[in-house]
Amino acid sequence: MSTTATATTDGVSDHHYHSRNYDSSDAGGAVMTDVLSKGREACYKARDAFYSCVEKHADKKPTEIATVGLLYPADCKKSRTNFVNSCRPSWVRHFDRQYGAKKRVQRLLDGDEDRRGPISLPQPYTFKQ
Repeated sequence: MSTTATATTDGVSDHHYHSRNYDSSDAGGAVMTDVLSKGREACYKARDAFYSCVEKHADKKPTEIATVGLLYPADCKKSRTNFVNSCRPSWVRHFDRQYGAKKRVQRLLDGDEDRRGPISLPQPYTFKQ
C-alpha cells in the first residue's frame, strides 16, 4: 500500500489516504468472500479435516509435499486439495508452518528420555584431579 497526499473538495489535504492496487480478478474493491465468516468457516473446516487426516495416517510414509516442506501421506491428497481450494494461499502456508512448529515442539517433548528436561551437565567428580 502506498500513502499519498490528496486534496479534498474543501481544499484540505488528506495525508492518510491509502490507495490500493486491485488486480483484474478483484471486483473493483468488493470484499473478498474468503474473509467473510462463511468463507473462513469453510477454510477452517477444510484445514481441520486435512490435519486430522494427516494425524490419522501418521503411521504411513508421507510421500506428498505441501507448502513450507510439510510432508503428508497420499491418502490425504483429496482433503489437501479441498484445503488448498478453500483457503487463501497465504493462509495455507501459515497453517502449514503452524502445524510444523507444533509437531517439532511435540517431538521434542515426547522424544526419548535423553532429550527431555534440562540438560544435565557433567558433575565435578567425573573429572580427573
